[in-house]
Amino acid sequence: MTSHAHFEKDDFPGHPKILFIGMGSSSHNISWINLLSQSRLNVRLFAMPNGGFPPSDWKVRTYLPTQYLPKGLDMRLRSSNYPTPEEQAALEQAALEKDKRRRPLFYKFWDVKDRFCFSRNKAIRSLENISAPIAEDPAPPMPADQWLARIIREWKPDIIHTLGLAHDQGGLFYHQVRLNYDLAGLGKWILQLRGGSDLTLNRHDSLVVSDLRDALHECDQIISDNVVNIEYAEEMGVPRKKFASIVPVPGTGGIDIESVKKLWTQLPSKRERIIIWPKAYDCTWSLALPVFEAIINAWESIKPCRIFMLVMTTETTKEWFNALPREIRESSQTYDRISHKETLNLLTRARVMLSPSLVDGIPNSLYEAMASGAFPIVSPIETISRVFVDGQNGLFARNLYPEEIAHALRRAMNDDQFVDEAAIHNLEFVERVANRSSIRKKVIAYYESIIHAG
Repeated sequence: MTSHAHFEKDDFPGHPKILFIGMGSSSHNISWINLLSQSRLNVRLFAMPNGGFPPSDWKVRTYLPTQYLPKGLDMRLRSSNYPTPEEQAALEQAALEKDKRRRPLFYKFWDVKDRFCFSRNKAIRSLENISAPIAEDPAPPMPADQWLARIIREWKPDIIHTLGLAHDQGGLFYHQVRLNYDLAGLGKWILQLRGGSDLTLNRHDSLVVSDLRDALHECDQIISDNVVNIEYAEEMGVPRKKFASIVPVPGTGGIDIESVKKLWTQLPSKRERIIIWPKAYDCTWSLALPVFEAIINAWESIKPCRIFMLVMTTETTKEWFNALPREIRESSQTYDRISHKETLNLLTRARVMLSPSLVDGIPNSLYEAMASGAFPIVSPIETISRVFVDGQNGLFARNLYPEEIAHALRRAMNDDQFVDEAAIHNLEFVERVANRSSIRKKVIAYYESIIHAG
């Protein structure tokens, strides 16, 4: 187990402690945790074993319970139950040196071989009965669940905040650890639901619904970005009072409105004819093929334009993209991954943000499009339709209906007055409901109230 003395020393000794549990590579998780950067709370993240790594320059202390660590970790800010690549190399070198002392004749022979350039075959015949040096492994690492239980008992966080419930996020993992290691009562448990993905479909799945229900009942508070999750939870017997007073609250902690506003000056009708499709992949919660079909159907009415297809990570999506008409392919640009900063820059240049879906909360991409002045086309799923007015904030188009998507694209790309009026209205709306500066104050006050409530 690797841990630096600096890691174990809190920045604010004697002040409250919050341990987050979630996927380390999630930009949503990192953005939420960054809300506390201006507080005097001691904050750490236990990254899920298969959830990736936070950026190397991120200053929040992070536990990394995984064997395959990247090189160059700053161990003042990272701790692991496995040796780092540099430590593993040092262990292997130490084992080799120890083996040399134990079997000097074996290594002397190899020194002679190197000096006199024995033939390869002769060397092999001479060594065929001599074993190679054996590296001695250190003690096996502590399993992730056991390590988490030990961290909680030793660090004693006032709050344990799980980021996401299902799909290998923090909630169900911690719930099982809590049961197996008798951790109930050690810190207040805040469970944050992820949009629509945690409950919309899972609540119908007999294999997982009992675990979801138990976790929702046993946590102290629940956070959600939409009010529909409150109703889903109530159907599972979870009382409405379990939900935090700050609900609904964006899962990223909101948008830095002032910074985004500085990136653009032109209303969408005056911008380049750019369409941003932020989730160009296939998954349980959205499908790409109907969007391709819609673009083909609408093409003669929306060209010339450029389409940026982001996060095209599924092979089927790439294959169907290659089957698009040549003119559309040449007018499009695809990305596997793109930084959040690059995405925002694109949105502030774009006329339209196209994001139909089957399941979602209130997506961060919608708030970012509103703040950036890009005209949103989204689906009328229940979580979104509670806050989004068709024909005022943008246009609705169901994910499985290419003609609806094509119709929305035709209007959005050709009705200048419509998209400009929506941009003005949306900026006022997002400043009111998703302004990061005001949400930060609410979230810090919320944590403090939980701690002081005992």
